[in-house]
Amino acid sequence: MESLWWRTYENSCKLESILYNNFLKSQKKVADPSKPNKFLSTITKNLINLDIKPKIKKQLTDIITKEKDLDFILFMNIPLNHITGIPSELKTEFGIPCLYYDGDMPTILPKYAMSRGFKFDYYVNSDLSEYDAFFVNSKGVIEDLKEAGAKNVTPLYYAADADLFAPVNVEQTIDVSFYGHGSELREEWMTNMITNPSKRLPDVNFSVGGGNFGIDMGNAKLIGPVPYSAFREFCCKSKINLNITRWSHTNIYASATARPFELAAYGACIVSQPYKGIEEWFEVGKEIIVVNNEDEAVETYEWLLSSDEERLKIGERARQRILKEHTYRHRAKKIIEVCKSCN
Repeated sequence: MESLWWRTYENSCKLESILYNNFLKSQKKVADPSKPNKFLSTITKNLINLDIKPKIKKQLTDIITKEKDLDFILFMNIPLNHITGIPSELKTEFGIPCLYYDGDMPTILPKYAMSRGFKFDYYVNSDLSEYDAFFVNSKGVIEDLKEAGAKNVTPLYYAADADLFAPVNVEQTIDVSFYGHGSELREEWMTNMITNPSKRLPDVNFSVGGGNFGIDMGNAKLIGPVPYSAFREFCCKSKINLNITRWSHTNIYASATARPFELAAYGACIVSQPYKGIEEWFEVGKEIIVVNNEDEAVETYEWLLSSDEERLKIGERARQRILKEHTYRHRAKKIIEVCKSCN
């Protein structure tokens, strides 16, 4: 992506990526953790070892030579088993620390890959010990990664750009809103927080953006996809914004998603399902409201919709928490801090 803040280089394996993904899509293949070698056949291994790895290694070597004076190399969500050995070689040749960031935890781990429909498991035959530091969006998977060989594992949660994600002054015409794509792994809480409450509260306006919901949405108004440029207005027009996250995140301690941080940055009044570890980021009851069942959801909506002042206070406290601890500047500082300890 072109930017004012960094230089960009083409993906040297773009063609291979397109062809491989089209093949997997045509075959309707998903990863099966019980058959780890299924997606690392002899043909696939040869493609990785004879084509992909040499291309990536050459491109990185050329970039390092051209740019000079790099402080560290940060691999972000690149398939680990496609680059096995490269970090060790780069550290030997150039003495530059290599770090890795995986923001798809915990669902990218082998035991969740099939339930999420991922096409292949990129932790098979990988070497996590090659990296001087390993960043993840989930605190609850740290021990799993250490057992797999990762060292210096550090939580690097999602956050928000507080300049981009800022409140906008619009009339609040939506009572309760939710935005998401797919009901998979969150059917229970969409039912508890949208479907049934919308039937029990006929005078409350529920609006749901996104799509691919395979469940009854009750009396909620389905508005379809919202363009990114209009997302802020959609959230700010809502008196209450719902945080409904897939159980694979909410059941593993402090597994961050972007939603609560971005909503909080808007100064939204957020109502969330139970979420293990959410107290790592927000003070429950003051900066975010958590409901434990359908009845609590209904009672909470009635309470918040009756008090503009209370909603504004919760939203403002949430935004102040973002400004204090959860901007991407904070995350960048954490990366630099960890990187310095690697030298």
